[in-house]
Amino acid sequence: MESKITISQLEQYLSKAAWILKGPVDASDFKVYIFPLLFFKRISDVYDEEYQLALEESDGDADYANLPELHRFSIPDNCHWEDVRSTTSNVGLAIEEALRGIEQANQNYLYGIFGDAQWSNKNKLSDRLLIDLVEHFSQYNLSNSNVDSDLLGNAYEYLIKHFADLTNKKAGEFYTPRSVVHLLGLILDPHEGETIYDPACGTGGMLLECVDHLKDNQQDYRTLKLYGQEKNLTSSAIARMNMFLHGIEDFQIARGDTLRSPAFFKADGLQTFDCVIANPPFSLKGWGAENWANDPYGRNIAGVPPKGNGDMAWVQHMIKSMNGNGRMTVVLPHGALFRKGAEGKIRKALLEQDLLEAVIGLGPNIFYGTQLAACVMVFKQKKEAHKKNKVLFIDASDQVRVGRAQNFLEPEHVQQIHKWNLQYKDVENHVKVATLEDLVENDFNLNIPLYVEKVIEDNLPSVEEALADLKQAWNQSLEAEEKFKNILKNFI
Repeated sequence: MESKITISQLEQYLSKAAWILKGPVDASDFKVYIFPLLFFKRISDVYDEEYQLALEESDGDADYANLPELHRFSIPDNCHWEDVRSTTSNVGLAIEEALRGIEQANQNYLYGIFGDAQWSNKNKLSDRLLIDLVEHFSQYNLSNSNVDSDLLGNAYEYLIKHFADLTNKKAGEFYTPRSVVHLLGLILDPHEGETIYDPACGTGGMLLECVDHLKDNQQDYRTLKLYGQEKNLTSSAIARMNMFLHGIEDFQIARGDTLRSPAFFKADGLQTFDCVIANPPFSLKGWGAENWANDPYGRNIAGVPPKGNGDMAWVQHMIKSMNGNGRMTVVLPHGALFRKGAEGKIRKALLEQDLLEAVIGLGPNIFYGTQLAACVMVFKQKKEAHKKNKVLFIDASDQVRVGRAQNFLEPEHVQQIHKWNLQYKDVENHVKVATLEDLVENDFNLNIPLYVEKVIEDNLPSVEEALADLKQAWNQSLEAEEKFKNILKNFI
């Protein structure tokens, strides 16, 4: 019996695939080709496994083993991995036709999932290169019995981070550090049966963190309903593949511009959710301000953000997406806490509605592609009684491990920040529970240093001590001068 693949083997396997593409394909485009091939190989191997099981159950009845209801996904004739593997010329075209065939045969689940890569562009992808890539992926059997979805999902997450490391250009839009995602999940604290929504879901990491949170707490993650929207075609396709590879069944990932055309509705407007979580694009320009004053979805609950900066549009969209008991965590640039003008008016309105529960300032340089420090804002529709008309401010700027090119939020830092958030009490140099009066006094400015004052240890001596030290030093200098004069007399 074939032994199960280890996570180390999977990671090396996926890294080698990227290495094969190196040269003709830019590193920023590796994901466009590797993710679809990985998913294609996985569903082909799982199909074969399901076929063999059905064959054994039916004493070799091939017609029975091919019944669609016995397979999670249908694979039409000439669209299996082995069909592509046996092709030696126009390999790109064979891949393209196989992927489109699978999408067409599984329109409810897989339509558009493989993206729009130009596989038949021989200037970039020669037959030789594609044959090498297909042979490389053929090295392992990726069926359920050989690699479980958790392990494959983790390797997939590794690959997402690997590409972020390789490209490092606008990688923050593609990959949020796992430690930050974990912190948001801890604060959000999703439970069984809840709905989770990420309006800027990227490759799905925030949604999957909520799944992991339930697993860590020995709860049934299969009771969650996951929803995400993502504007980028490649990222939205990767998010859907990511869900399948993690064994997630109940999810909807929509492609589209969330601020202009939100994807999820109920009878009387936007669909609402128990948990809303996101790391939206920072300070997005051209986000659709022209439609916001008369937003058909009623999201301008606190005002119209500036047209050159969409941070507060994301915040209001997310608040409007919370249900009556909803809660949300969102990553934003620090400027969202203190910029004046339209954003200042929006902050004031949100604070007067008593929706903001906490503001957490993270350390600098922990996100890919930016030196900026970010913050986390926590909102709740129904704050606990002792938190009403108050906001918790946490300065976690020193909760990092400083690296040469980048800083890191380590597990102990995440736990410390989470502990401060749970304790909800003042901690010198780090935490302040601010009242509504404090906020009014600062004109609703949420800049963290206004609330968390750093106590500088004063090691300077008192005036009396300084004078005594000075007198002692003066006397010592007079004695030294007298000795020097006596020595000179002996030489003269």
